[in-house]
Amino acid sequence: MPTTHQVLVNHEGQYALYPAARETPDGWTPAGFDGTEDECAGFVDAQWPDTRPLSLRGA
Repeated sequence: MPTTHQVLVNHEGQYALYPAARETPDGWTPAGFDGTEDECAGFVDAQWPDTRPLSLRGA
């Protein structure tokens, strides 16, 4: 059975995949999407085309 992951986002708008069964680490917020690792990676790819931190975008 595949591990369910969740997508997290931090204050810099950076995304991460994290096991859904684990407590969300400090500094990260759930992005509202859970699924397989591949599904979560697809969600991140669609949401985060510019992988630079927010502080560097538009600089």
